[in-house]
Amino acid sequence: MSFLSDNYVEETRFGLWFLRSRIWQHYVLRLAVDDLRGLFSEAPPERPVLLDAGCGQGKSFALLCRAFMPERLIGVDADPDSLNQCREEAVNLETPVELIGSDCANLSLPDASVDLLFCHQTFHHLVEQERALAEFYRVLKPGGYLLFAESTEAYIDTWVIRWLFRHPMHVQKSAAQYLEMIRRQGFEFHEQNVSYPYLWWSRATDFGLLEHLGLRKPKPFGQREETLVNVVARKPLEGAV
Repeated sequence: MSFLSDNYVEETRFGLWFLRSRIWQHYVLRLAVDDLRGLFSEAPPERPVLLDAGCGQGKSFALLCRAFMPERLIGVDADPDSLNQCREEAVNLETPVELIGSDCANLSLPDASVDLLFCHQTFHHLVEQERALAEFYRVLKPGGYLLFAESTEAYIDTWVIRWLFRHPMHVQKSAAQYLEMIRRQGFEFHEQNVSYPYLWWSRATDFGLLEHLGLRKPKPFGQREETLVNVVARKPLEGAV
């Protein structure tokens, strides 16, 4: 049974292979989870129900369990083959894992049922981005957190990424546009809850090679197009002004 819909652009064969690679796990996923963990203004919820929206092949599960010690972990993905890979990842975890085949714009979860929602490198695959974000807001408990990590249009719209991967180009956004969309949905965050990693792999023209060789200095924040944006955004408590 396929859960893929018009709301989701399926990954290429290379992309699916890449999601199993050590590069993805060590240089992308690990860094994102560690960075997001450091963006909280206060301690995250203890023993949370944690939703991994767009969990791919489940390579994030162990990292999320280490960082947030969830009571329960829910993985949602639209690709049934990836969910099969997730089951193999879940076998080695002490944390109970529930897997759901669905796209992010139509989550089969109750209102206010999740404490933390991890969305990593998923939004640039989604056509109905605002609808998915509304679903995230719905399933989060009041006071719950969205952990959002995404590549921006400046990275997605490069020849190497267009060549190797597949994305809906008409919905790609800048870092500022993603943050505005999240705030417009009703989430709250401050400057200290946002980061703009400028990692070597996100500089698709040369993957930071010239900087590594000392032939060019990296552009400082404010003088470059941001290729990545991470934010920890909170759903307001009920009755909060």
